[in-house]
This record gives sequence, structure tokens and C-alpha cells, in this order.
Amino acid sequence: MIDAFSRIVRLGEGVSATGLLSETAMSRAIEALRICSTKINRQKVSSAKLVATEACRIASNGPAFIDRVREEIGLDIEILSREDEAKLAVCGCASLIDLECDHAMVFDIGGGSSELIWLDLARRQGYWRRSLADRMDAHTCISAWTSLPVGVVSMAEKFDGRNVTPESFEAMVASVTRLIEPFEAQHRMSEQIAKGRVHLLGTSGTVTTIAGILLGLPRYDRNRVDGCWLATPDVRAVTQGLLNRTFEQRVAEPCIGRERADLVLAGCAILEALLRMWPARRLRVADRGLREGILATLMAADGHFQDRNSGRRN
Repeated sequence: MIDAFSRIVRLGEGVSATGLLSETAMSRAIEALRICSTKINRQKVSSAKLVATEACRIASNGPAFIDRVREEIGLDIEILSREDEAKLAVCGCASLIDLECDHAMVFDIGGGSSELIWLDLARRQGYWRRSLADRMDAHTCISAWTSLPVGVVSMAEKFDGRNVTPESFEAMVASVTRLIEPFEAQHRMSEQIAKGRVHLLGTSGTVTTIAGILLGLPRYDRNRVDGCWLATPDVRAVTQGLLNRTFEQRVAEPCIGRERADLVLAGCAILEALLRMWPARRLRVADRGLREGILATLMAADGHFQDRNSGRRN
């Protein structure tokens, strides 16, 4: 890693109510994208894939925003489909899947949507979990997937993420449960989870935040969070602790801060709904996902994972 940049812009703020990206949200995003463009130019990037997700998918002015970014900044952004977003998320964190398991549920809790991917590891071929770029082998293992039209921003707006009570938290959990019930009814993942050789793999700010709090980090440390294992009771203990805190106390938590303080319990509610529906005993945390999946596919296209002498996969 030679350069990086991240900023919470809440592009989807208000979209669920209006169906439009607001001017304020678009301005925040464009300001952040100008910084991205500067970094891309400074590093002389020759190959890139730039994507937008749920906010631009559902907003009627999403394509117009993409055109505006292209005209004002010169960045050519693609609106990613839900299916491609789910598959790339799997590619990005494939190396963290437990080699001894038969199945894994990969989930990505986003701002406006949440992707769920059920992997049947009996279908695996070769060494796809050792190489993030082998998309075809990774796709072979995907036996079911869905994209839920709910994320931390939309949930927090609907239920007031700043002032969460036990009652409103349960209402959030119930609303997500209703969304995932048809997915479970169709594929019956809970039957496999009951056999025990299954784990959950979360790639989102929600699970990385929970991990940081559980580890007692004085500030977020990706090296300690990425790949760590969490027991389900410990996850719930963190959620309960956050429910017992005021908004300002959540702001003071080093792994949350003011930008996420009104979103974190919305994410916890989505996660709690998943844990109730699919009660796996352990959860692995991935501070990687869509971005790394994109990077890996670009590297694969450049032949990075090919043996130079034999042409075989390294």
C-alpha cells in the first residue's frame, strides 16, 4: 500500500425518502473525489476501476451524478450491479475463509444495502482462497446470494440512529429479519449452520468497529482487526454496551467517533438479525472486501497471479 484515503460522505443520505441524491451529499462526495483524483494523478495510475454502489443505483439522479463527476473531475465511475458487488466482496476477503469449514456466510453491511453470500466450500477448486483474484473459482462456490435494500444510513434515518432505545433497536432487528426470511426459506442455510462446520465472515464498518471495541483499541488498528475471530456472545456484549451508552458516549469511543456514532447501532441491529437467523458460533472480521476484490481482479488481468515460466497459477 503506497497511498490511501477514506472519508464518510453519506452519499445516500435522504435517498430513501426522496429518491434523489441531495445537493449537499453530492457536494461532499465530489469534494472527496477531488482528493482521490489528485492521488491517482500523483501516483501515475495507469489502470483503475472506479465504482458506485447502492445510493447511485436507487437514486433517480444517480446517473446524472456520475456524469457530473466525469465532467468536473475527470473520473469515469461505473454503477456496480448488486450481483457484481456481492461477488467482488467475496473475492476481496476469500483468503479469510476457514479451510476446515463446509460453508460460510459472507456479509457486507453497507450504507444503503447489505449483501449476503452463501458459500458451499465443497465446490471449491484449486487454491482460490489463497489467491484473491481467482474470481471464477470463487464464483463456483457461491450457492446463493441476495442484496437487502437496507444499510446503516437508511436504517439510521428511519429509526433515528442518534437516539436508540431497546425498543427501537428491536424494531430495527425485526425489520431486517422480515427482509432475510425469504432468503432463508428458499435456501435453508440454518440447517447447515446447525451442523457446526460453518462460520460467518463480515466485511463492513460495523464488524470492524465491534472488533476494535472488543479488543479495547485506543485507536483503530487494521492490523489487529483484519482476520480476527469473534465469538457470538462477545459480539452481543459489545452491542449491549453500545445500547447502554448515550450518543456522546458513543462519539467518545475511539473506534467510532462522531462520524459513525449515529450509524453504529443501526449496523449492530442488522448484524443481530443475521445472528438470530443464522446462529453460527463464531464470526471472522474482514477489513477488506469490495475494494480489495476490485484490486485483485485488476492484478489478475495484468497476469500478477500467473507463473511467469509455466503460465500456471502461482
